[in-house]
Amino acid sequence: MNITIDVKEMEQYTKVKIVGEIDAYTAPKLRETIFPYAEKKNTKIVIDLSEVSYMDSTGLGVFVGLFKSLNANEGTLQLTGLSERLRRLFDITGLADIMNINSEVEGGV
Repeated sequence: MNITIDVKEMEQYTKVKIVGEIDAYTAPKLRETIFPYAEKKNTKIVIDLSEVSYMDSTGLGVFVGLFKSLNANEGTLQLTGLSERLRRLFDITGLADIMNINSEVEGGV
Protein backbone atom coordinates (compact mmCIF):
# COMPACT_ATOMS: atom_id res chain seq x y z
CA MET A 1 0.00 0.00 0.00
CA ASN A 2 2.43 2.61 -1.21
CA ILE A 3 1.88 5.82 -3.09
CA THR A 4 4.28 8.11 -4.91
CA ILE A 5 3.19 11.68 -5.64
CA ASP A 6 5.29 13.78 -7.99
CA VAL A 7 4.29 17.46 -8.21
CA LYS A 8 5.75 19.83 -10.79
CA GLU A 9 4.72 23.45 -11.04
CA MET A 10 4.66 24.32 -14.71
CA GLU A 11 4.10 27.75 -16.22
CA GLN A 12 0.36 27.35 -16.87
CA TYR A 13 -0.59 24.50 -14.55
CA THR A 14 0.53 22.21 -11.75
CA LYS A 15 1.19 18.66 -12.90
CA VAL A 16 0.68 15.80 -10.44
CA LYS A 17 1.67 12.21 -11.21
CA ILE A 18 0.37 9.57 -8.82
CA VAL A 19 1.73 6.03 -8.74
CA GLY A 20 0.30 3.26 -6.56
CA GLU A 21 -2.92 2.85 -4.61
CA ILE A 22 -5.23 5.55 -3.25
CA ASP A 23 -7.03 4.20 -0.20
CA ALA A 24 -7.69 4.97 3.46
CA TYR A 25 -4.00 4.48 4.22
CA THR A 26 -2.55 6.68 1.45
CA ALA A 27 -5.31 9.29 1.01
CA PRO A 28 -4.09 11.53 3.88
CA LYS A 29 -0.66 11.82 2.24
CA LEU A 30 -2.27 12.67 -1.10
CA ARG A 31 -4.52 15.29 0.51
CA GLU A 32 -1.61 16.81 2.43
CA THR A 33 0.50 17.04 -0.73
CA ILE A 34 -1.95 18.52 -3.22
CA PHE A 35 -4.43 20.61 -1.21
CA PRO A 36 -2.02 23.55 -0.68
CA TYR A 37 -1.97 24.06 -4.47
CA ALA A 38 -5.78 24.17 -4.58
CA GLU A 39 -5.86 27.03 -2.10
CA LYS A 40 -4.17 29.41 -4.53
CA LYS A 41 -6.31 31.55 -6.86
CA ASN A 42 -6.81 30.48 -10.48
CA THR A 43 -4.74 27.31 -10.20
CA LYS A 44 -5.07 24.60 -12.83
CA ILE A 45 -4.14 21.14 -11.58
CA VAL A 46 -3.67 18.25 -14.00
CA ILE A 47 -3.47 14.85 -12.31
CA ASP A 48 -2.13 11.82 -14.15
CA LEU A 49 -3.72 8.65 -12.77
CA SER A 50 -2.32 6.29 -15.42
CA GLU A 51 -0.26 4.40 -12.83
CA VAL A 52 -2.89 4.22 -10.09
CA SER A 53 -3.70 0.55 -9.64
CA TYR A 54 -6.50 0.92 -7.08
CA MET A 55 -8.72 3.60 -5.55
CA ASP A 56 -11.45 3.32 -2.95
CA SER A 57 -14.09 5.76 -1.69
CA THR A 58 -11.52 7.53 0.49
CA GLY A 59 -9.59 8.41 -2.66
CA LEU A 60 -12.75 9.65 -4.33
CA GLY A 61 -13.33 11.85 -1.29
CA VAL A 62 -9.91 13.45 -1.76
CA PHE A 63 -10.75 14.33 -5.37
CA VAL A 64 -14.18 15.71 -4.41
CA GLY A 65 -12.58 17.91 -1.75
CA LEU A 66 -9.87 19.02 -4.17
CA PHE A 67 -12.47 19.82 -6.83
CA LYS A 68 -14.52 21.91 -4.36
CA SER A 69 -11.46 23.78 -3.11
CA LEU A 70 -10.32 24.59 -6.64
CA ASN A 71 -13.81 25.76 -7.63
CA ALA A 72 -13.96 28.03 -4.58
CA ASN A 73 -10.64 29.57 -5.65
CA GLU A 74 -11.57 29.85 -9.35
CA GLY A 75 -9.23 27.02 -10.28
CA THR A 76 -9.68 23.91 -12.39
CA LEU A 77 -8.99 20.21 -12.06
CA GLN A 78 -8.28 17.80 -14.89
CA LEU A 79 -7.85 14.07 -14.35
CA THR A 80 -6.02 12.13 -17.05
CA GLY A 81 -4.90 8.59 -17.74
CA LEU A 82 -7.75 6.84 -15.94
CA SER A 83 -7.89 3.08 -16.40
CA GLU A 84 -11.22 1.58 -17.40
CA ARG A 85 -11.74 0.57 -13.78
CA LEU A 86 -11.09 4.07 -12.41
CA ARG A 87 -13.22 5.64 -15.13
CA ARG A 88 -16.10 3.35 -14.18
CA LEU A 89 -15.72 4.38 -10.52
CA PHE A 90 -16.07 8.06 -11.48
CA ASP A 91 -18.99 7.24 -13.83
CA ILE A 92 -20.92 5.23 -11.23
CA THR A 93 -20.61 7.98 -8.62
CA GLY A 94 -21.63 10.70 -11.09
CA LEU A 95 -18.33 12.52 -10.64
CA ALA A 96 -17.49 12.05 -14.33
CA ASP A 97 -20.40 14.39 -15.10
CA ILE A 98 -18.97 17.28 -13.10
CA MET A 99 -15.21 16.75 -13.31
CA ASN A 100 -12.96 17.20 -16.34
CA ILE A 101 -11.82 13.64 -17.04
CA ASN A 102 -9.73 12.67 -20.03
CA SER A 103 -8.69 9.05 -20.43
CA GLU A 104 -5.63 10.07 -22.46
CA VAL A 105 -2.56 11.63 -20.90
CA GLU A 106 -2.21 14.85 -22.84
CA GLY A 107 1.08 16.20 -24.10
CA GLY A 108 3.15 14.00 -21.87
CA VAL A 109 1.43 15.43 -18.81
